[in-house]
Amino acid sequence: MRITSLLLCLSLSANTNATTLPEADVSAGKDKATLCFACHGNNGRAVMAEYPNLAGQNQAYLRLALAAYRDGHRQHAVMAPMAQGLSDQDIVNLAAFFASLPQANTAHSASATPDL
Repeated sequence: MRITSLLLCLSLSANTNATTLPEADVSAGKDKATLCFACHGNNGRAVMAEYPNLAGQNQAYLRLALAAYRDGHRQHAVMAPMAQGLSDQDIVNLAAFFASLPQANTAHSASATPDL
């Protein structure tokens, strides 16, 4: 139920903001993503299994998720404070940057086979 509500809220938000989004700048998104690299990797592939891979993720989803963290509609102890100071332009740029990266070939690129 909670996920359904979030998706409904995000889709309504996407419909109302579709024509007012600033132009994406992938290079500016890469520059802004430096803090993101600590958890999500500089290639968009997470450094630990607890964090999602962002490489190749849907750009609209990334935009909506970041806006939801920033605006308090989505809670996470790390992401909410990180997104707090992002402008609409920052969010569009970050989403464009991570969406432009090639997806990881595995379910989680940071996981390694443990020594048995």
